[in-house]
Amino acid sequence: MQQPLSINRTTALAVAALALVLPLSAVSCSAAEKALSCANTAVQITTHVTELGEAVNNVDQDPNATGQALQNLKGDLDKLGRNSGDADLSKAVTDLQGQVDNVQKAVDAHQAPDLGPLVSAAGRVSKVCTG
Repeated sequence: MQQPLSINRTTALAVAALALVLPLSAVSCSAAEKALSCANTAVQITTHVTELGEAVNNVDQDPNATGQALQNLKGDLDKLGRNSGDADLSKAVTDLQGQVDNVQKAVDAHQAPDLGPLVSAAGRVSKVCTG
């Protein structure tokens, strides 16, 4: 009889250990998925900032390209902001949104926007997402 008790105890311990490990692995997967999503969105943001720079430089050839690049960038920021629970990322996204708003105001006023602060803010988002 001692043998079945030992197997039951071993089984119970194994089940208990599994019950503890499974939620941790789910958290790890969730964290990894969030990190990957953040990194992918950071790449998209970098691409859209580059497109915005090209659109601003070629505004005479395609006046609508600047507006489209800004919309793409705003969409990325909305997605990143909704999925962020990280304080550093939230701050970086808020800073970048402010710079996008500044560029939008300049474009609306038919002025050449200063993209330097926008590029810096996008770099901070990338750093938070990849670091």
